[in-house]
Amino acid sequence: MTTFLAGGTGTPKLLAGARRVFDPAETTVVGNTGDDVALGGLLVCPDLDTVLFEGGGVLDRETWWGIADDGSTSHDYLTDLAAAADIDPDTPRYLPDDAQTAGRDIARWRRFSAASEFMFIGDRDRAVHTLRAGLLDEGHTLTEVTRRLADAFDLSVDLVPMSNDPVATIVQTPDGEQHFQTFWVAEHGDPTVEDVEFRGGERATAAQPAIKAIRDGPVVVGPSNPVTSIGPMLALDGIADALRDAQVVAVSPFVEDEVFSGPAAKLMAAVGHDPSTAGVADAYDFADAFVLDTADSTDLDRPVVRTDTSLDTEADAERVARACRDALVAASGEVA
Repeated sequence: MTTFLAGGTGTPKLLAGARRVFDPAETTVVGNTGDDVALGGLLVCPDLDTVLFEGGGVLDRETWWGIADDGSTSHDYLTDLAAAADIDPDTPRYLPDDAQTAGRDIARWRRFSAASEFMFIGDRDRAVHTLRAGLLDEGHTLTEVTRRLADAFDLSVDLVPMSNDPVATIVQTPDGEQHFQTFWVAEHGDPTVEDVEFRGGERATAAQPAIKAIRDGPVVVGPSNPVTSIGPMLALDGIADALRDAQVVAVSPFVEDEVFSGPAAKLMAAVGHDPSTAGVADAYDFADAFVLDTADSTDLDRPVVRTDTSLDTEADAERVARACRDALVAASGEVA
């Protein structure tokens, strides 16, 4: 059994080649749900959906978001209708505090009005979110719903969410707090970040399949954002301890102090970690080994396997996955 912790686009890109290195039938992917949003009653789970769509062969690989060649009829009409009603269709409308804690519990601190659909949701993509919301309203857990969707997309791996409870990634800025999707999608990551909060993390319980998968390990932490992709998982009681007991290899999303993509550098600095591979190693004190880029000369106190860590193609991803396997062997002290 091998377990991948997945968030953002880094780990899903790695998974595209990992299936040739790690047996998919013996692979579990634990997805971050801190980025989830409730938009007009629908529950959008970006990190789960990227794995669903990639594994199902329908992912838009240009954006690594949504379904390829998806229709835009519903999104376009909603946007035009909002504009005609004198509503800015691009400005997120985060609901007030009393609405954030009302209704479906899993949407807590994630609720946005659909009067402004500030992120693009295609027609088929919307159907996924509609089905997810409907099954949740019937009383199914997010784990149960995710596995049903995985079956629908004929996934070869077991995909489970980190928790069945709400954990919302909230970014603190000088102008107030923002949900991560406001910060990243609507504001393009421009605001100054003072801190990051995983709201609800202190009350949420890790999903048992996620904990079991980590304990059964080994575990691969792909080149995801350490703060907003992996941080929400570490905020859950039990996951950090389970990782310390497991054999873990992590792929750095940095080449020394240069990040491959996204806002990881800004967010790492905001929470007190050096924005670099060395900072990732400090944040991942549970990791037994690392995979670094060949151009990264960072000296770590744990086994390191170096390779070209770019993930532009499935062949790249397979190469990095083989390096992860080699790093796990090095961490165990075995001879490859």
